[in-house]
Amino acid sequence: MPITTRVSLLRETPGAFETAVVELDDPRQGELTVKLVATGLCHSDDHIAKGDLNAAHLPLVGGHEGAGVVTAVGPNTPGFEVGDHVVFSFLAACGVCEFCARGMSNLCMKGSTIMSGGRPDEPGSYRMSENGKSVGQAMGISTFAEYTTASVNSAVKIDKDIPLTFGGEGDKAKSANLRVYLLITNIFNTENITGVYRYTGSPVNDGYLAQLTDTTQIDPQAFRDLYNIKINNPNNFGAPRTIRLGVSFDF
Repeated sequence: MPITTRVSLLRETPGAFETAVVELDDPRQGELTVKLVATGLCHSDDHIAKGDLNAAHLPLVGGHEGAGVVTAVGPNTPGFEVGDHVVFSFLAACGVCEFCARGMSNLCMKGSTIMSGGRPDEPGSYRMSENGKSVGQAMGISTFAEYTTASVNSAVKIDKDIPLTFGGEGDKAKSANLRVYLLITNIFNTENITGVYRYTGSPVNDGYLAQLTDTTQIDPQAFRDLYNIKINNPNNFGAPRTIRLGVSFDF
């Protein structure tokens, strides 16, 4: 059964976010209704409010960074259940297309319609409305809300042991997390899709032009031209070896 929820929305751009109450539809197949417990304010939200980024559908409920607890699961939607903890991803990813299968979910076609205000796979379909008028959802999510209905392609299930509340009962209990991580990508250098080795003849170039000329090249300009042809081809991608050590702290 549809519910009402408080949201923060834009009615025009440039404009300002205002609090309103909208109707929220039940989740359909491949969708979830989530009770938000946290949201982030991104500079992108400010860009939309100022008109720097186009809002394809107004009114528009803002927010694309958040986490919450699943309260309803659409029919025939495996992998999720009521009570699951989820974190939203502003770029929808199907997990099965060519790009997702190659570890490049940032290029998933589901993410190409995030500015439409509708569903990732159905841009003209909306789950929020106000007095019978459809209301857009930022990146198809809208975390500036008490509740939201979004595609599973935009939701990442996390362990239920991960707390999604801060403050506890009575806003007395506090918690914070410190994470240290090591990220190594393309460690065996098998993802050099750009394939420039045949031009450079040097595997240490690792997908980038580390030197302007090569001993095997008679004409340096021909080398540059061939290299540019490869890297400027939109169908080629390079994934050089990277090693990153990071620390994150949240509270």
